[in-house]
Amino acid sequence: MLPKKGQVSISLVCVVLGIILAVQFKNNQDFRYSLQNQRVEDLTLRLSSSEKEIAILHSQIRELQSADAAHKEAQRIAMGAGTLPLTGPGIIVTLEEDRRQPINTKSSELYLIRAEDMLKILNELRAGGAEAIAINNQRLITGSGIIQNGQSMSVNGTDFAAPFEIRAIGDPATLENSLKMRGGVIETLSFWGIKITVSQQPDIQLPAYTGVFHFQYAKPVEQTD
Repeated sequence: MLPKKGQVSISLVCVVLGIILAVQFKNNQDFRYSLQNQRVEDLTLRLSSSEKEIAILHSQIRELQSADAAHKEAQRIAMGAGTLPLTGPGIIVTLEEDRRQPINTKSSELYLIRAEDMLKILNELRAGGAEAIAINNQRLITGSGIIQNGQSMSVNGTDFAAPFEIRAIGDPATLENSLKMRGGVIETLSFWGIKITVSQQPDIQLPAYTGVFHFQYAKPVEQTD
C-alpha cells in the first residue's frame, strides 16, 4: 500500500492530466469551430464573388444579344436596300435577240428586247415573289432606272446590248411559272423570235448595288424628345 504522500502525488498528477486533457479538448473544439466558421466565411465570399461574376456575364450576354439583334436588323435593312450581296435559290433568265431579222426597217424594233419588255418581265418576277433581282450583274433597287438607249438598254446608268441575263432569288418553280403563264410577256417575245431560256437554280448569287443613292426631296425625320 502506497504512503499517503504518494497517493496525493498520484491524485495531483491525475488532476493535472485531466485539466490538460480538458483544455486540449476545448482547444480542439474551438479550433474546429473556428475552422468551420472560416470555411463558412470563405464559402460566403466565394458565393458572393460568383454571384457578381454571373451578374456581369448576364449583363454581357444581354449586350451581345442586343448588338446581335441590331446587327441582324441592319443586315435586313441592307438586304432590302440592295447594298449587300445575296445568295439563295432562284432562276436565271437569258434573253437573246434574233439577229437574222431585219434591223433597218420600221418593224425592226419588234425583234429587239426593249426596256418596256424588260420592265414587264421584272413585274412578273416580283409578282411571283422575287426577293432580289439583278440584270447583267447590276443589282436592282427601288430607284433603279431601266431606259431604252437606241438599240441598247441602260440599267443603273450602264448601257448593255443583248443578250441579257436576269437573276432572281425566290422560289424557283413559282418564279418560272410566273414568267411562263399563257399570254405573258415571254410568250409574246418568243413570237418575235426572241430566244428565252429559264433555268431553275438551287443557289445563285447577286452582287450588291454599287451606285450612289440620290435624294432630292426626302430627308430623315429629326427625333425629338
